[in-house]
Amino acid sequence: MDYDALKTLHSSAAPFTPLVPVSLLPALALILLSATFVLAFYFSTLPKNAIPLKEVAVASTASILGGFGVVALFCTAGVYV
Repeated sequence: MDYDALKTLHSSAAPFTPLVPVSLLPALALILLSATFVLAFYFSTLPKNAIPLKEVAVASTASILGGFGVVALFCTAGVYV
């Protein structure tokens, strides 16, 4: 495709609309980051076992929630990543 065809295609395309409304991002960031800190505290109080399956599950959940929470917080501040 040449440049003119791509420009026409771009101008005729529908604008992007996010799946999560922008007005919900502050509350979503607060909920996700709060859950991360609660799970991190819970993780630090777990008894140490020989096979740490529960520890891995709690830490992985906290990590995933923290990642999505930070992205929501950045988007709330206007840094769209």
